Amino acid sequence: QVQLVESGGGLVQAGGSLRLSCAASGRGFGNYFMGWFRRAPGKEREFVAAISWSGGSTYYGDSVKGRFAISRDIAKRSVYLQMNSLKPEDTAVYYCAAGWVSSPTAGHEYAYWGQGTQVTVSS
Repeated sequence: QVQLVESGGGLVQAGGSLRLSCAASGRGFGNYFMGWFRRAPGKEREFVAAISWSGGSTYYGDSVKGRFAISRDIAKRSVYLQMNSLKPEDTAVYYCAAGWVSSPTAGHEYAYWGQGTQVTVSS
């Protein structure tokens, strides 16, 4: 029903910025949340940010509040993650997700996932 394609990952120095994009195809987005999750080497998957497709309400993980911003473009069926003041501990594979969920932070409730994009932050 929904397919997600991510782009924008790469290598950046600490303190720098990156912008991740997630392009969605399909339909039925009215009640969906779209979110970003990440998995760092040797660590569990972590919630980063989410946005409601219809209303635009946003949610952020504690570790990225004040540094990252999620947004959406309804016409382009895309979500974005602006990442500022990057730290080495932000190094991870970042995944875009979409679904009809009861809690926007619960990764296991999302039905659709992108392939992941690597973000590496050097010291």
